[in-house]
Amino acid sequence: MTSQSWRSLVNKKYQLSLRLFLSLNAASALFSVTNPLYSVRLLSIPLFAIFTLSIGLLIWHWKNKKRKINIPVVSAIFGLLWAWQITAKFSLLTHDQATYLVMALLTVLFIGSLAFVSNIKAFTLHSLPTFVVCLWLSNHDSWLRMAYSFALPMVAIGIHHVLQRRNDNFAQELLTRLLEERETLTDLTLVDPLTGLYNRRGLQTRLDNLPTVENGEHFVLLLDIDHFKAYNDHYGHMMGDQALIRVSAAIRDAVRSRDIVARFGGEEFMVLLTNISLENARLTAERIRQKVYDLKIPHMFNESVATNVTISIGIAIFEGEDVEAALEKADKALYEAKHMGRNNILYSEELQTT
Repeated sequence: MTSQSWRSLVNKKYQLSLRLFLSLNAASALFSVTNPLYSVRLLSIPLFAIFTLSIGLLIWHWKNKKRKINIPVVSAIFGLLWAWQITAKFSLLTHDQATYLVMALLTVLFIGSLAFVSNIKAFTLHSLPTFVVCLWLSNHDSWLRMAYSFALPMVAIGIHHVLQRRNDNFAQELLTRLLEERETLTDLTLVDPLTGLYNRRGLQTRLDNLPTVENGEHFVLLLDIDHFKAYNDHYGHMMGDQALIRVSAAIRDAVRSRDIVARFGGEEFMVLLTNISLENARLTAERIRQKVYDLKIPHMFNESVATNVTISIGIAIFEGEDVEAALEKADKALYEAKHMGRNNILYSEELQTT
């Protein structure tokens, strides 16, 4: 489940609660006219308003599913209308008035408890006007019965409300943790586990969201650790991994936070310098080369020469969205740089002429 699906579930719950409430009110109003208690027929203004308002809101909400109605306000309006209806009909009864009041109160409580089992505020606003009116119209002997009839569903809904909130909080917390774990797992699939740099998949993701050129150009740098196979053969793969980690950190420290650094192969890296001038790109490449050299990682790449770990760099301009073309040019420049010797920086053909 995602946060979007959670919101969708909450919205469906809201829609069901509102439609059930309006349907029950319309049905109760219709029943009061067709089968009235004690055969006292009264098509009063509040009863007519309850029926027409219920049907009207149902139709409106069906056509405008994305728009919300303030449920507490609507429940308060219907509560006042039912209180008005009970007062109007009570004056016409000549016997069993107390029984009528209890039945009327139970009817309103029934509607509220079904529709608002998870919304104690709406239930209270809907039921309280009727309870006050019934209490006011009844004699003192019926007050305890009225209070008991009102208190039972109120306490039940209150307890349900507390439990529901705890469940919702737990579900939201669980959802948040699941989303965080999924985001972490997604990040792990985009990052090289050894160096912490982007892998090829992560690089592609960043390229898909590459900012447009503002002041300057984008440049691709391909970097390769010189004679790294010899380093692994001489010092072992564990030391080789440590060297990769330190070189990766040096590259990352030498560029800006907005630049993209990725591990492109075993000992090969790619840096994408965004919105930068050619001169600054050259300075950045030199800074990377120097920082790696300054690590002073011992490297004996043959039996007679002992020196430090170094890198060679090929640079090409990244034009448009054709990253493959830029990588091909940078790779060609890197190939030529390595054939010139160790610790060299070489530019692609179009950059050599500028």
